[in-house]
Amino acid sequence: MDLRLAGKRAVVTGGSRGIGKAVASALAAEGVDVALLARDRTALDAAAGEIATASGRRVVGVVGDTTDDASVQAAFAQAVAALGGPIDILVNAAAEPAGFAAPPKLAQIASDFFHAELDTKVMGYIRCAREVVAGMRAQGWGRIVHVSGLAARQSGNTLGSIRNVAVAALAKNMADELGPDGIQVTVVHPGLTRTERTAPLIEARAAQRGITPAEVEAEMAATNSIRHLVDASEVADVVTFLCSPRSRAINGDAIAVGGGAPRAIHY
Repeated sequence: MDLRLAGKRAVVTGGSRGIGKAVASALAAEGVDVALLARDRTALDAAAGEIATASGRRVVGVVGDTTDDASVQAAFAQAVAALGGPIDILVNAAAEPAGFAAPPKLAQIASDFFHAELDTKVMGYIRCAREVVAGMRAQGWGRIVHVSGLAARQSGNTLGSIRNVAVAALAKNMADELGPDGIQVTVVHPGLTRTERTAPLIEARAAQRGITPAEVEAEMAATNSIRHLVDASEVADVVTFLCSPRSRAINGDAIAVGGGAPRAIHY
């Protein structure tokens, strides 16, 4: 299926690693020119070079902190200049991933930590969206995808649930506001996902418990109904479709990409 993405321009926040990097790779493979936005210049340059070499597309890194208005504005101005025109696609994935440390209990949730979590994953997504909407409106077309997480549908991590539910609410409100202008907004909910961080985590858990890495991975895979640890590239496949003109029938909705969370029914 031709996703009709060739020649479009995208910004992927959090694009130097993890799901963001996988999304940038998938978009570039479909003919999209991509700007990766993150805070670490060294990591950005390495990721951009890798993706550009593999895809043959224009891939650039722009340094930006999504918690700072001026930094976001400067980063998007650089992205537009480097890609040669307005941004067609925004994928928001700049946030600290959950699941690598025990979530804080109620008594441990400090105000500073609470506000930092929401400033990064909710307000940060808003800051970035504000920078692309005018250009998308002018051309009558755009796609915005927010990467959230299955904590929106599960208890066990209070702040993880709050920030991810807020991202889903943001997506729906944006979709209703911007849909008449040809801009469609969706949210994806990854679950436990294999990224660059996964192998060291598995090795550490295996050593701590005195079992094999294969046994640890099997336990992780058993948390979904397909019994397979979903890879970041598989999440990226879904996001890439949502970024394409082929996704026109989907707007404001949340798509779970966690391999099938067991038991719960969502309709």
